[in-house]
Amino acid sequence: MLRVLSSEWLKISRKMIWFLVFLGPIGVVGLQGLNFSLRYSYLMNLYKDDLWGGLIGNIILLTIPTLFIGLTILASMTAGIEHQTNAWKQTLALPVTRFQVFAGKFVLNALLLLCSTTLLVLLTLLLGWACNMPLTDAPIAEILKWSFYPYLAVLPFVALQVWLSAVIANQAIPLTVGIVGLVISMFAGRFPDWAPYKWASLQNNAGEPLYSVAAGVALGLVVVLLGSLHFIRKDVS
Repeated sequence: MLRVLSSEWLKISRKMIWFLVFLGPIGVVGLQGLNFSLRYSYLMNLYKDDLWGGLIGNIILLTIPTLFIGLTILASMTAGIEHQTNAWKQTLALPVTRFQVFAGKFVLNALLLLCSTTLLVLLTLLLGWACNMPLTDAPIAEILKWSFYPYLAVLPFVALQVWLSAVIANQAIPLTVGIVGLVISMFAGRFPDWAPYKWASLQNNAGEPLYSVAAGVALGLVVVLLGSLHFIRKDVS
């Protein structure tokens, strides 16, 4: 697995993928920075009882859609390297199993999203400081929860997009699936608790966000297993 990951890191070292990794959190926080700069007095008065809570709430509105579109594009770009150069045969000829190749793609995408999520935490604190919110009052646990919990809850979709992007040469198909998922996620608050698209919002009848996180991680592992089994049996060229 380390050999596979090392190979994957080399493939993306000079690609636009890293630009996308940074673009997501910078775009989310940047848009809210513009929002607060244009309506500073109004928003500070609106959230005067909980300034950090108001800031986090606004960032969450953009974070979840960004996660869905980000994981879709990342999966397509990381798998597209092989599709564009017809390099699947060379990749599969390495002294590793097909399962390790597929799992490596999933782990790579999960790590890239983790980098974005970590940057989101830092930029959220930076924006709060720029808006004259005392860093000593920053609810670190809340910021971490709303950054990393949705990330863990969308792991099934990371696995799904890696699966589709790896086995389908025409990347328009997995991209379409991802965009449809993005649209669905925007209305997922009305869905029943068992609907995976709802999990990223951390909403459930029990009022326990960890239930959504646990469901996301568990289903993510199942999708990775199913995807790897299909990938092992499929003739990828």
